[in-house]
Amino acid sequence: MSDNQSWNSSGSEEDMEPREDPGHHVGIADLSGVLSKWTNYIHGWQDRWVVLKNNTLSYYKSQDETEYGCRGSLCLSKAVITPHEFDECRLDISVNDSVWYLRAQDPDHRHQWIDSIELHRSIREGRRERGGIQGTIIIPPPLADSGYGSESSLRRHGSMLSLTSATSGYSATSTSSFKKGHSLREKLAEMETFRDILCRQVDTLQKYFDGCADAVCKDELQRDKIMEDDEDDFPNTRTDGEFLHNNNNGSKEKLFQSLSPKGINGIDFKGEAITFKATTAGILATLSHCIDLMVKREDSWQKRLDKEMEKRRRIEDGYKSALNDLKKKSHFGGPDYEEGPNSLINEDEFFDAVEAALDRQDKIEEQSQTEKTRIQRSSPLPSGDAYSTAGSHRFSDKVEEMVQNHMTYSLQDVGGDANWQLVVEEGEMKVYRREVEENGIVLDPLKATHSVKGVTGHEVCHYFWDTTYRNDWETTIENFNVVETLSDSAVIIYQTHKRVWPASQRDVLYLSAMRKITATNENDPDTWLVCNFSVDHDEAQPSSRCVRAKINIAMICQTLVSPPEGDKEISRDNILCKITYVANVNPGGWAPASVLRAVAKREYPKFLKRFTSYVQEKTAGKPILF
Repeated sequence: MSDNQSWNSSGSEEDMEPREDPGHHVGIADLSGVLSKWTNYIHGWQDRWVVLKNNTLSYYKSQDETEYGCRGSLCLSKAVITPHEFDECRLDISVNDSVWYLRAQDPDHRHQWIDSIELHRSIREGRRERGGIQGTIIIPPPLADSGYGSESSLRRHGSMLSLTSATSGYSATSTSSFKKGHSLREKLAEMETFRDILCRQVDTLQKYFDGCADAVCKDELQRDKIMEDDEDDFPNTRTDGEFLHNNNNGSKEKLFQSLSPKGINGIDFKGEAITFKATTAGILATLSHCIDLMVKREDSWQKRLDKEMEKRRRIEDGYKSALNDLKKKSHFGGPDYEEGPNSLINEDEFFDAVEAALDRQDKIEEQSQTEKTRIQRSSPLPSGDAYSTAGSHRFSDKVEEMVQNHMTYSLQDVGGDANWQLVVEEGEMKVYRREVEENGIVLDPLKATHSVKGVTGHEVCHYFWDTTYRNDWETTIENFNVVETLSDSAVIIYQTHKRVWPASQRDVLYLSAMRKITATNENDPDTWLVCNFSVDHDEAQPSSRCVRAKINIAMICQTLVSPPEGDKEISRDNILCKITYVANVNPGGWAPASVLRAVAKREYPKFLKRFTSYVQEKTAGKPILF
């Protein structure tokens, strides 16, 4: 192996592979257990079996399904683990655009998972460092002796050959790099010519220096020899002046003979030096011209480079913007964008999302509403006496209390109460609201009045109370079931409402009772009333999947009859139902007040119009139910 070659200090390719450290076992940081994982905005948090092993985090639907393979995994090498700022049980793990939202049972459990993940990563990084490939070592060639101040300084050195080869390599590169520049190419060709001339001149001068060095060596040897001969032949009988005169003449002749031009091949040193100077001057002039041309070319290329850089900047900005949008969309369904005081979504975005979801539900409902009204449903009607009393069950006293409160306060005129604000007025329908907040939660009471022709108060309350028809007119319910039947006029109902993201899903457990309040004055109409108010029940406990809302709602109806002409029987053209609808709803969680009020202003009038139109369609052509 030569001095200029390089080798790998590890010895072989096998040594380049990282080796496991026997002092560390792979499973030292292994951990498995149940964590809640955010799935999507429909199903929310779900328990999953999570396994940490071999620097990889995997999850399964349950521990029993581990043999069927994991449902997802993350390599922790480039993962970012972020404990949540507000939730002490939550940690977020992100790798590029993939984000896992996880929740532990308690803060200690979360710390255990974070510590295990960090320990696993540190062990992995340590192995990578210990198993890395070492760098290469290059041994430079030995330096040549300079020899300045001795006769060897006039000898040819290896550096002269290096200069020639390097110059040749440069010229080849230069001529191939500027093929489009005609003037520059000509100047580079001149540089090639100057280089050849300069190399020949250097060779000539080198020969001259070599000859001079040889002559000096021979002169020193000859001088030493002459001095020795003169000392041996020195005559004692002659005078010193005579001998020295003759001896000096002979030495001078021999010395000048050794330095004669014939000894260095008759080279004209002065002429060669003048030519060398002219050649170097030409090289410098040509180089100056080349620099000028390259400066001009540089200005042109700089402009093109600036344009390309500007184009690249715009593309990078577009890429970053698209990446941010993608991240925002991929994370927009995450728990941080849900309803709550720490939500990352602002009120405008919250409202836009809710409004878009409600619009989609309306379109779906419009498509299916026609089919619902065609379905003929019927349910047995209890006798009128069944609605005259609260009945005998454990909530009968509470029902009677609610009915009396609604009869006393809900039927009061709102005209003189400055706290009620008229928010919607459409024909006979008026909607009032009183703004109330408690601990940042909107609890606005709402009251609506409406007049509907062709139906009675009994019919309106019947279709509002009877769960048989509930899905025909109620568009916000996902599912419901009767938890307990208390009497013929009272039931306990559990229902879940459709999720309107980013608001959390709501469920309600309430008692629904229907009552008939007979008028004390024969000239006044009877009053039919349905009251729905929240209760507790062992078979419908609150769950983490939904937020439990609290309600106190009443539908109060009175039937007004105008006398028919002549002897005609009373028809639906002669009846008018006056409706008072009151609602007090506690949403059970935080949401932007402006959004809740805007949604209520939009949805309550739509509900009243939709429901009363449904009752008119169902009762058309049927006997009047007073």
